[in-house]
Amino acid sequence: MAERTAPPQSAGVPGGTADVPRAPAGKPDSAVLRDALGVGTAVGLSGFAFGVTSAGSGLTLLQTCALSLLVFTGASQFALVGALAAGGNPYTAAAGAFFLGVRNAFYGLRLSQLLSLPRALRPFAAQWVIDETTAVTLAQPTRRAARIGFTVTGLSLYVLWNLTTLVGALGAEALGDTDTWGLDAASPAVFLALLAPMLRTTGERLTAGLAVLPALGLLPVLPAGVPVLLSALAAPVVLFLTGRGKKDTDRTVTDRTTTTREGR
Repeated sequence: MAERTAPPQSAGVPGGTADVPRAPAGKPDSAVLRDALGVGTAVGLSGFAFGVTSAGSGLTLLQTCALSLLVFTGASQFALVGALAAGGNPYTAAAGAFFLGVRNAFYGLRLSQLLSLPRALRPFAAQWVIDETTAVTLAQPTRRAARIGFTVTGLSLYVLWNLTTLVGALGAEALGDTDTWGLDAASPAVFLALLAPMLRTTGERLTAGLAVLPALGLLPVLPAGVPVLLSALAAPVVLFLTGRGKKDTDRTVTDRTTTTREGR
């Protein structure tokens, strides 16, 4: 919550106050905790789907749990085990998962400025820089709320994801053929449910729509993870088109203003 400070005294007016704009009210800590725990719990439970899918693709219990403990980025983990299950080369599968996880580095650039954590904590916080923690953190109005949202989302999601990964890997044999359950779609479905309410502007909706096209069209012909990387090109395309449209509009307004002035 925003700290309260005494209003500055007006110059030459004893006891007077200067007219200064008030900072927006901070979000209650309880509301931040509720939102963060909701996201962490909902997504953390989908680690069960990863554990089942990973075990079904041939990875051992230790390998499956190590992926969740050390990698901890669901899309990259699913891409890796999906490629291995399809008979792909382990090095190619790892490379695809790595490049898919590169997006977290861009999240980190934004969150490092927003959170402004001490240097000693940054290496540990980097492990929690993922889609869900970024979404919750960016939605907060103050730095205090952002830190609470990031910490609670990251902690709850990390703990639940790893626990459910273990349970899923142990129970994979009891489920039988994991392909018939469609559990690999659980994590993307949860992420889409989190993303949809954030698409408020036309540009955001257009970017999401364009990103879907290469992801669906190229999925059958390219290695796992690559279509998702190509979908990222939708963002610069939309930025270019909207920027160009804005320039054309500004140019038209300028021409009209010039013509009006010349006609007077």
